[in-house]
Amino acid sequence: MTWDLLLAIGILLSNATQLRPGDAPVGPGEVCLAIWIVLMLGRETARLGPRFTPALSRLVIFWLLFAAAQSIGILTSYFIADPHDTKALIHDLTAYPLLAAVCVLSVVGPNAGSRVHRVAWLLVTLGSVELGLQALQAWNFISIGTLDLWFWERMRGWSDNPNQLAFQCAMLALLCLHLADVAASVSARIGAVGASVLPIYVGLLTRSDTFGIILIVAGPIFLAIKLRTWLLLHQRTLSARSAFAWIAVLTLPLLLGTVAQYGSSLAANVRGLAEDVGKGDQQDSDKTAHIRFHVWRSAFSRGLDAGMLGLGPGPHVPVPPSIAADRRDPAQDFSGGPQLDPADHAAPNGTPNFEAHDTLLDIFTQGGLLAVLSLIWLVATAFLQTYRTRLDGLSTLLCGLTIFSTFHLVIRHPIFWFSIATALTAAEGRTLSLKRRWS
Repeated sequence: MTWDLLLAIGILLSNATQLRPGDAPVGPGEVCLAIWIVLMLGRETARLGPRFTPALSRLVIFWLLFAAAQSIGILTSYFIADPHDTKALIHDLTAYPLLAAVCVLSVVGPNAGSRVHRVAWLLVTLGSVELGLQALQAWNFISIGTLDLWFWERMRGWSDNPNQLAFQCAMLALLCLHLADVAASVSARIGAVGASVLPIYVGLLTRSDTFGIILIVAGPIFLAIKLRTWLLLHQRTLSARSAFAWIAVLTLPLLLGTVAQYGSSLAANVRGLAEDVGKGDQQDSDKTAHIRFHVWRSAFSRGLDAGMLGLGPGPHVPVPPSIAADRRDPAQDFSGGPQLDPADHAAPNGTPNFEAHDTLLDIFTQGGLLAVLSLIWLVATAFLQTYRTRLDGLSTLLCGLTIFSTFHLVIRHPIFWFSIATALTAAEGRTLSLKRRWS
């Protein structure tokens, strides 16, 4: 239990980058994770190594492919003499082994699925406490150090930028959905639903567009997947849930007709909701979209120029001209919008050190096509496993994770890899349970 607590605290505090002393690359979260890794390695060494389960095998295969892709990228960058940001390179070279160790060691050992499930409960419980403290501090009810919890009107909490906090809130809320879905008792289900309140509330305070999208689509995605599960229940008599599912299917044409007739009004309402949970006005949104499309094109071009072999760890996109011009302006105070947050983007230093803010495009510039295909394979495998074993909450979580990764680089967050580990181990456990039931 103590080790599980250490892992949960490490995952949560790794996102609290403002708690790092000075300009140190590590903080209390990384220290907790490092201690947990050492303890786990010592235990597995004493056991003469872990038994290879399907979940462990998939993760080991992925990380071997990913390491090979990044190594090829470094060699490619060296041979074509491509300039790189040394600080960013060292940062990723340090982060990836730590993330790989956390991810792989999460699924090793006996009863790994039960252990991961316990850590998930600890995450959502302690996460609510952590977010509660940040909310109280943000509204000046308590004072903790000299941390700045706001970037203009957007809450960033203990993180350096609001998007980091928004991603953590999204993953915690979706983990709560999974825990409520598989809860064995009514009290546990109520507890999981209650634990989602603060992640949703704080996530809205970040005014993240991506969090708003996930908040809008997660419910319909979960209901659609759950509907499929109820329809495929193997029962001789029709249960109330199956009856509801069949009614929903039979009324689907009527629903589609209604949507077609009132589609414009529905779209306006959805757009208004998205603006309410998003950030800035239309001008800010247009400027952000322009910058995103520019860096996405640049990232794709950089990947093609490297022969789809990658350029090694670190960001490789040139700083967009609009941001570079703003930062050269001595009168610029970064009030032009959230996209200019200096904590979210590297300062121009003569090298391509800007991120594409899209996970697949960022790793395409780092590890080329091999890195992209390996990540797609891992996430798709995890989704198919949860979908087949009817873990609807986890399937929804993976959909939300995919949405967030479209607009941000998320693979450097430990909670990303814990979510993947949770999906793989839970699906493996459900498969074994079903086999025992039918044998």
